[in-house]
Amino acid sequence: MLFQEDKQTRLHPLSLSWVFGYNSSLGVHCLMDGEDRVLLYISSHTVVIHDTLGNRQYHLQTFNTVVGHFSQSIFHFNNSQALTCTSAGKLVVWDTVSPSTLSKELRVKPHSMKATKLVPVQKDSLTVLMVFESCIVTGDVKGQVKFYNGQLQFLTCYSHSEVGPIRSISFSKTPPDPPDASPACSISGIASSQPFIARNFILSTSDATVLHIATDRANVEKVMEEAKKAVNAVACHPRQALVAVGSHCGLLKVWDYQQTKYLVSRIFTEAGIQCLSYDPQGYFLAAGFTDGSVYILDAISLRSSCKEFKFSHGPVTHISFSHDSEYLAMADEKYSVTVYKRVLRKGSRCWEHLAGLHSHYKPIRSILFGVQLDSNEPRLLSLGEDRQLIEYDLNSSSKDHLVVLHKDRIEQVAVPLCLAWYPQLSTESFILTANNCYKMKLYNTTTKMCRKTLLGPTYGSPLEKIQILPTTNTTDPQKCYLAYITKDKVGLQILPVDGNPHKSAAFICHPDGVSDLATSYDGRYVFTAGGNDCTVMKWEVNLNALDAAASLGGEDLIPFYDLLDGGREGEFFRLAFNSNLIDMPELEDYFYYAQLRSHGIDTLETRQVSTHIPLEEIPSVMRAMGFYPSEEKIEDMINEVKFSEYVDTGEQVTKINLGDFIKLYINHRPAFGLSMKRIQRAFQVLGYDNENGDKVIDRGDLLLLLQCRVSLQKSFGLFLTHQSPNLAIAS
Repeated sequence: MLFQEDKQTRLHPLSLSWVFGYNSSLGVHCLMDGEDRVLLYISSHTVVIHDTLGNRQYHLQTFNTVVGHFSQSIFHFNNSQALTCTSAGKLVVWDTVSPSTLSKELRVKPHSMKATKLVPVQKDSLTVLMVFESCIVTGDVKGQVKFYNGQLQFLTCYSHSEVGPIRSISFSKTPPDPPDASPACSISGIASSQPFIARNFILSTSDATVLHIATDRANVEKVMEEAKKAVNAVACHPRQALVAVGSHCGLLKVWDYQQTKYLVSRIFTEAGIQCLSYDPQGYFLAAGFTDGSVYILDAISLRSSCKEFKFSHGPVTHISFSHDSEYLAMADEKYSVTVYKRVLRKGSRCWEHLAGLHSHYKPIRSILFGVQLDSNEPRLLSLGEDRQLIEYDLNSSSKDHLVVLHKDRIEQVAVPLCLAWYPQLSTESFILTANNCYKMKLYNTTTKMCRKTLLGPTYGSPLEKIQILPTTNTTDPQKCYLAYITKDKVGLQILPVDGNPHKSAAFICHPDGVSDLATSYDGRYVFTAGGNDCTVMKWEVNLNALDAAASLGGEDLIPFYDLLDGGREGEFFRLAFNSNLIDMPELEDYFYYAQLRSHGIDTLETRQVSTHIPLEEIPSVMRAMGFYPSEEKIEDMINEVKFSEYVDTGEQVTKINLGDFIKLYINHRPAFGLSMKRIQRAFQVLGYDNENGDKVIDRGDLLLLLQCRVSLQKSFGLFLTHQSPNLAIAS
């Protein structure tokens, strides 16, 4: 019944459809009935029921909230439920089919138990101890499963050379037929006069392997073999339904994600896999390793296409091919970018090292290939936490000399985190970035001028990686979407980005942290890698649900009104001063005041009231609303409006209306405003300790700072509003 198809319409933009891998530090449980092979195991924060023969999965009411790591499970002592405790201090309740029972003695005296005997059964460490029917069963670090009777007399042992340290043992629900012949594996010493018949069982080991043991013929069959260390890399084939998964244990696996079938794998013993990338033609798969080496593999067989390269002195963090598959670029933890090139040598094409450059002084967040606007030549950019966007001149680069074409500082305070080419939704071409202040920015691909700043998704943590979702929609090519990951979530964003919060949705995918993102070539699936939880999740995309949610959020300015304090009908801004509330004028009044100032106040002529204000009045109105942008932000805001129609009309915009101003304000102001902690930190720097140990500041010094540094004005107003007892102004 669990695997019957759900006929209901999917209501969410993303729904979990398959999980690759499992948490090998926890047990794998058997739900077999007869010859069925049904397993229950934990993957990240999801309980998976997996029919291995039928190639089906059922996922147990994930909670859409962080519950922590599952650690121990027990049956409830008085009803048909089980409880799981987690690292987050919570209990997960599971329904069971049979409640546990307690003996009369234990119910009367629950604390009367004590150790009465110590029985040494073997020298090797025991890892599993359980009761099965009338037997005591143990598992150990050598992969041995031993059976004892109630008096701890040895009955039999199952062992195999391929079995590693045992993590869990789970038995079939029905016993097999009596064996006709003696088993082929190591079975020893039946001490009982009755013939010993065990049921088939499942073993899981600490090296992430699951095996099926048929006791009647002592047959050992490997059911699953997954990554036993962090899975940080995932990549999708550009033309086929293939997904490659790389692990820090050196395991590289390729799956057919349509049929959910494992195809091929390769184990690298030298180092762990950190990043993966298919070339756009689908011929090569490049892998970057923790020891700085780079392998270029055949995309189907995973055989090496050439000898591995090792020109990096640190772990490889990013790797990418150019659109024509002629270049391969990588970034490492030593802040360097290295480029490889395909060349013709002795009549055949091969890869060789071109050049490398220590181009950043902080971690590199993205490397990105593109195409020149006036030719088919590739472009290469890198983005670092040093706020530098660097473009390299590949044509002018030579052996061991990587030429920098442009270096632009694209942020003043915020830290850029990811980079992507923006779809051609207008005449102008853009580069899209996201920063740690929850802002997304569009830069002209040629001038690198910031053309728009927009409020991005605000789901607890900033965007870590972004990818334009491939689309096969030929009827509306302007309809594009963005896939992204945050610290622990995966989400979708409707393009073009405009700051509307209803055009985005996100779901928890890996509570312990998501490490990588990949999208299928047809845009139907999104894959996320969970790092230390050793899993990759496949998410089915439902764009209709996302479009419906955006429509329900309202059109035009309605979604933006909701982001203002009090909404459209409420007061726009309020301050508390000495417990007396002072109401500030509404935004419309600010527009009238700005018009008065621009027209001049020393006149008796009839004034023409307009819904627009000149661009030079934008900073004044922003400050009147409590937002004090830097001079660079002011320049960005004015340029954003001034050149908004220049590409289409060739003319500059000289004024802005109320609706566009609201969008400009919401998109540029801090996403969460100023916190009291930040204000206190400012006074810690500005003030000094008095004789009582309180942090104080001289009134004259404060007034001088407020007059000279306008950015302190808002902080001071909020300080008076909160009236912090830890700060004082000296008379």
